[in-house]
Amino acid sequence: MTTSAPWIRACRVDDIDPAIPYFVEINNQPLALYRVGDDVFATDDTCSHQEASLSEGSYAGYIVTCPRHGGQFDIRTGQAVKMPAVSPITVFPVKVVDGDVYVAVDKSGPLD
Repeated sequence: MTTSAPWIRACRVDDIDPAIPYFVEINNQPLALYRVGDDVFATDDTCSHQEASLSEGSYAGYIVTCPRHGGQFDIRTGQAVKMPAVSPITVFPVKVVDGDVYVAVDKSGPLD
């Protein structure tokens, strides 16, 4: 995975519950982290519908559900997959090294 943003340690992989999003803030960017099997994913923590915190919701497989109105997103792509959410959320590159989770977050905010 190639990125120009710095890799920043977010947490230990074991900190992430396989059913509850994990909140972390890196460079003033609120993130939700998810663990599916051996894979870890990171998205913007803010729902694109009405700005609820996705880390206060739940997820099953690759789908996170917003706690406010039930909108859903694919955590691999950020695409909205269930109304009322229609706009995607930002996803961030993730890598796991020796049990530590690193997320690439630019100091200016989300990557394009």
